[in-house]
Parts: sequence; C-alpha cells; structure tokens
Amino acid sequence: MNIKKIMSKMTLEEKASLLSGSDFWHTKSVERLGIPQMMMSDGPHGLRKQRVDDENAGVNESIKSVCFPTACTLACSFDRDLIYRMGQAIGNECQAENVGVILGPGANIKRSPLCGRNFEYFSEDPFLASNIAASHIKGVQSKKIGTSLKHFAANNQENRRMSVSEEIDERTLNEIYLAAFEGAVRDAKPYTLMCSYNRINGTYSSENKRLLTDILRNKWGFEGLVMSDWGAVNQRPKGVAAGLDLEMPSSGGVNDAKIVEAVKKGTLSEEDVNLCCERVLTMVDNYYSGRDENAVWDKDADHALAVEIAAQSMVLLKNDDRILPLSKKSKVAFIGKFAAEPRFQGSGSSHINAFKVSDALSAAEKYADISYAQGYVTEDDKIDTALINEAVELAQNSDVAVVFAGLTDLFESEGFDRSHMGMPECQNELIRRVAAVQPNTVVVLHNGSPVEMPWIENVKGILETYLGGQGVGEAVCEILFGKVNPSGKLAETFPKKLSDNPSYLSFPGEGDYVRYSEGIFVGYRYYDFKEMDVLFPFGYGLSYTTFAYSDLKLYAKNITDKDTLTVSVTVRNTGHVAGREVVQLYVRDVESSVIRPVKELKGFEKIELAPGESKVIVFNLDRRAFAFYSDKTHDWFVESGDFEIMIGSSSRDIKLSQMIHVESSDRFPFVCTPNTTMGDIFKLKNGHKYLEKFVKNFADNLDTESDNEVLGAATKLMMEAQLRDNPLRVMVSFSDGNITHEDVEEICKKINAELCGKLDN
Repeated sequence: MNIKKIMSKMTLEEKASLLSGSDFWHTKSVERLGIPQMMMSDGPHGLRKQRVDDENAGVNESIKSVCFPTACTLACSFDRDLIYRMGQAIGNECQAENVGVILGPGANIKRSPLCGRNFEYFSEDPFLASNIAASHIKGVQSKKIGTSLKHFAANNQENRRMSVSEEIDERTLNEIYLAAFEGAVRDAKPYTLMCSYNRINGTYSSENKRLLTDILRNKWGFEGLVMSDWGAVNQRPKGVAAGLDLEMPSSGGVNDAKIVEAVKKGTLSEEDVNLCCERVLTMVDNYYSGRDENAVWDKDADHALAVEIAAQSMVLLKNDDRILPLSKKSKVAFIGKFAAEPRFQGSGSSHINAFKVSDALSAAEKYADISYAQGYVTEDDKIDTALINEAVELAQNSDVAVVFAGLTDLFESEGFDRSHMGMPECQNELIRRVAAVQPNTVVVLHNGSPVEMPWIENVKGILETYLGGQGVGEAVCEILFGKVNPSGKLAETFPKKLSDNPSYLSFPGEGDYVRYSEGIFVGYRYYDFKEMDVLFPFGYGLSYTTFAYSDLKLYAKNITDKDTLTVSVTVRNTGHVAGREVVQLYVRDVESSVIRPVKELKGFEKIELAPGESKVIVFNLDRRAFAFYSDKTHDWFVESGDFEIMIGSSSRDIKLSQMIHVESSDRFPFVCTPNTTMGDIFKLKNGHKYLEKFVKNFADNLDTESDNEVLGAATKLMMEAQLRDNPLRVMVSFSDGNITHEDVEEICKKINAELCGKLDN
C-alpha cells in the first residue's frame, strides 16, 4: 500500500472517517481507494474473537478458543521465554482467524489488591511488569500480528473508571505508573497502544497531549498507533490534536463530523488529522503485508502450552512437613466446587470461550484414588451446612484433604472493585472445619488477586494458582503429585490484612478524584520501608528442592553513570530433584537526597537446574538501575554515591550483597537566592569557601559555651542544625551589622556565575 499516494487522493471527510471504527471490532474501509478494513479482537490471554458465522450473535459471543493463564498468573513465572512462546501461539491464532491486532497485554500497576481488574495486570513492580509485557508483545508480533499495550495510563481501579481523575505527582507517575509501559514500548515496540478511560491530574487520557505525544512519542520514540479504549473518547477533536489516532468502537459518524467541522473552523489542524490517518493506514498495511494465509491453529497443541505455562507459574506458598508432593498411595480427598469446576479466568472483556477446560478432579484420576465433596456453592456466599458436613466426614476418612477455594466472579470482575480482601465466608468456614479434623490439609487457591487467610496456621500446604487458564486442572495435579516442581514467585505482595496496604486510606477516592498519597511506595517498596510483616512477600515462592547462592561478583568497584555494571552469581541445586529458580537482583541507594525505597527489583532470571548442577547467572545494569525520576530535572537522575547490589530468592530473602560506587555526571538545576539555605550551598563543589565570612560571624556572635556538658553538646548540635537550615538572608540578623543584604546578593551572584547554575548532587 502506497500510503502517501493514497492520502494525497483522500478527502478530508475520508481521512476523518478512518479515525474511528466501522463497528465494534473493525476499522473502516474506503473502497474507491482500495483501503480494506481490519479486524481487531480482545485478548490479552487468548483470542476472544466475535463470531461472524451467526447474524444473531451479540458483540460478546466469541468463537471457541484457547484460554491461557491470565496476567496475574503469567507474571509469577518470571519467565520471559515462556511468555514469548505464549505470545507466538496467540499471534498464530490471530493469523488463522484473520485478526490484525489483539488487545493486550495490560501493564497497569497493582496499586491496591481491591482493583477488580487486577487479574489482567502483571505486577505491583514496574520493572517486572514491563519485562513480562515486552516478552508477550515480542511473541505476538513475531507472527506479524499487532498488540495493543494497555491501558495507558494509571488505570488502577474500576470504580468510576470512565470519569475518575488520578491525582499523581510527577515523580510517582513516571517512576511507577509510566515506567511499566516505558520499558515495553522501548524494548518491544508494540504496533499499537490503548489509552485508558480515566483522567490523570484532570485531563482525560484520550486527549492528554503530554501523555500521548510529549512522553510516548517524543520521549520514548513510540512510532505506532494509539487507539482509545472502547468508549474512552471525551472530545474527539481534542483527542486528534493530542495524538489519539483511532476511536473505538464506531461513533456512527458523529465524531467524524466533529473532526471535519473543527478543521474547517480552524480549531484543529488538518496536519494532525493527516498524522492520525497515516498511522491507521500503516496499521492496516502492516497486517495485510504480513498475512500468513497458511497459518494453522492447533488448539490441542496450544492447550498443552497453556498447561505448561500454568504449571510453571503457580506459586507454592506453604509446605509444612513436606506435605507436597502427595503420595500416589495416599487416600486423597478433593474438596470444594473448584476441584470439579475451576475458576480459571476473570469476567469482562477478556473472557475467553474456552474450547475445553481441564478440572483437577478429572486430571487426578491418573495419579491416585480420589474422593470428592463439593463443600460450597458459588452462586452466593451462604454456608451450606450439609455440604460442609459431607466434606468434613470425607476429610476424616482420608489421609490428605485438598481444599480447592478462592474468589468467585461475584467477588472480582472487570467493572467493579472488591470491597474487601476476604474470601467467601462459606469457603473460609469449610477450610476451618476440614482442617480441624484433618491435620494434613492443603489449600489450592483460584483467585485473581491477594486474599486474607484467617486459617493459614491450621493448614500444612497452600498452592496459589491465581487464574490458571483452561489447563489449570492438569497443571495443579502435576504440581500436587510431583510431576512438576513448583517454580512460580509472587509478582505482588500478600499483606496480612487490607488496612496494611499503602493505598488503603485513599482507594478508591472521593467522587471523581483519587489522590495517590502513597507516592512511589507501592507494594513491597512500602512494606519493606515500613519494616512491616506481610503474609507473603514479593518474589516469594517455595520449591520441592533447595538452592544455594555463592560467588557474587561485581566486575568493577567504581563506575560512572554512563557505564554498564556486569554482575554474576552462581546458583546450585542442592536438593534431590530438578527444579527452576528465579534469581532476583535488587538495588539499594545507600544515601540519597530524596526518599527512595529500601530496594528495587532491577534484574531477574529463571534457570533450570538438575540435582547438584550449578549455573552462573549474569546481569548487566545500566544507569537506569541506579536512577530515580527527578521532578527538578523532569528526567531520570543518578546521584553519585554507594549502591548495594543484592541477590535474593525474594524481596525478603537476600542471599548475597556487595557495594558499588557510582560517580554521576548528573547535576540538579540550581539558582542561588537569598532564601537558599546554607546547607544547600555547602553541598556545592567548594561551596564552603563562599560562606567563610558568614560562618565566622555566626559563630562569633552566638556563645555556645556552657558549664553543663550535656547542655553544651545539645546547644552545639542545635547551632549546627540552625546554620545548615538557615537561609542566607537570616545571616544578616546574626552578624551584628557585619553582613548586609547587599553582601548576600553579591554571594548569590558569585555562586550563580562561577558554578553555572549547577548543584553538585
């Protein structure tokens, strides 16, 4: 397609028409110019393509497809290659079904465990979220199918999601919420990106020029198309000017006409329309030029992949007395409706019409003699005494009781947020009653986000499956009976109770406003800084084997901010079975001029080791690993100083650490005024030389001597603090006329002239 030539022949009305969908899922065509339409479809963890073989099929009736594990599960794999393979499978499915763009993945940060859509998002940590998202994108796009990274940005709640304004300071927005997208955009180059419904600091994402153009395109180098979330458009001409290329779904021509009208009135540049139109045409052309007419969709092969991914992502949270793996000779009771009818995905736009679903009860038949009791209903949260009594009796007469529990669609879904962090009480009661009569009780959880566990001390084992896709039953049994060694690690912290969460006081806000008052302290950043006990920390997960860490090497002792630091560590499987370990690298800024987290994830690798086998893992850290986002420079900033490189198996289990000194060329903008403090000037290179007269007069005119030794020491500390924190102008008051306001002004001029307005960090 010769896009430039085609555009030269298009009318303004035709250009405007291409900037919105023709229906719910298709772009528009222009027959006279040979522009075809293109179909897009929901994802992100499978193909949710609307049926086209039935005229009466509604917009949410989709074809039979493969449901892979949801994002909350995928991120726990910490496995880039595994996610890439899933992306390849989804991309191939799209080729086979004539779908040009699949809507996903979702890289929004899990600010609160209550967000109803958390199951579609990866992590509380932006580094992990961006890396997993990038692998997903690369996999899909390797098949010449576009992805749509979403929801840009700060879509962290469902409550009033189409009108709420997230009030977020500049550092927090860039360091936490945009960083999850930035890495994926720079590394994976998604074909499209989807804007969110919400406002950010008062401006809708769909018409936020700073977000869609200044940051996304000009700063990050994004070259693809930006589309709206379905119904996210507020004022369409403003959106075009801001960089929103495509409105979805169709507006029935209403907003197309507004674009034309705005151009004719001169309130919207036709150049902006042309830019958007060109990006739409590029997206369509990319699809048709990359069409694979021979793509074959092997649903059974993709189902097997879904099982593998689920098994590699599930997290073993507790395994007292090595109750797992289960013996095939044991009398095992499976209890709970989810054993027979698993909850394997969330509700809403990502809901896949799975062509088959494996349940644990059926999958376990090849491992052991299994008995079953339903235990509870999922239609409501009423305790059914008869069902519980039946389960208790079965548990008493078994060697092991495995209770399948978690959250139902009534507790979490797109469209609404959870009101608490608890599980259905009928399930909690079931677990309590079963554990009371059966000391060998294991709980298998099916949930899209963290839950409180009031029964945790009464059970021996807990396996977190999250929402494991259509192969969840097979995957669960592979872990329960030891065919697969669990290797998932938590991509989010499980707090002990909801009120421990840093967003507790401000989620979901008041009316149409929510203030992100916790700032950068999201998830483990908060819990570690507060030294707060948690139920399970970020990065945590048990294995059926053990690993030893040794020989941490930093290939330099001093680097500059322009250098790359190479780090290596040796990990050995010290157990008796093969296993996979997620090696995590965290960085701590030892001393900073701004408040920073205790540690931040800056590297991870998943490795597989046979018993006794060792491997050397290598990490490369660039300047970003040491940087924070500065609202003074409006960019990432590295301070000179010492940093601790920490290697661990979770955020709370650091095995090895070493120090590195980083010498940075970054400097803060600085202008000296009479209100500049003495302490800030002391930080300047040779700053003390400018203040010798000031310091001497301050000391001469204030007697700090005292016969009382303690009082004298305290007075000295007070004077030092006062000297550090006093603005220059105050020195006039303590100089007995020896220093004038003119002297202060002269010092300011000298500092500004000689140091070129730069503050040494």
